[in-house]
Amino acid sequence: MRVIPLLLGGVLTGCVSTNAAVLDNSIRLVRTCPEGVQIFTAPDKVGKPYQEVALLNSKGETGWTSEGGMINSQRQKAAQLGANGIIIGGINEPNPGTKIIGALLGTGSERKGKALAIWVPDDSAKSRSLCRRK
Repeated sequence: MRVIPLLLGGVLTGCVSTNAAVLDNSIRLVRTCPEGVQIFTAPDKVGKPYQEVALLNSKGETGWTSEGGMINSQRQKAAQLGANGIIIGGINEPNPGTKIIGALLGTGSERKGKALAIWVPDDSAKSRSLCRRK
């Protein structure tokens, strides 16, 4: 019965789209796995030197996404770029009035999130190790 949780997880994260604005096109990093992308809540929490890779912008329908789903989408995009960390920049919820109007009109309302994809050289081995385990 492992299929049901996987399907449900796909519903909660599949409705989130994340795009990336690469900050330096000369940087060439090897793609990694989302499990190898560490989450930080602020720049000072990284605790090691890092390089900024890309600005991540996510959006998704509030009725079909969760904050966790949004962060997972950001981790997936960061992994595609070869980043091994993201610094969460915040998730903005639509105001209650927008949610009500969206529900009444059947248009929904969007949750938006931002993050910074980073590469922490000192964490490269840890990231590779986490990706091998999966």
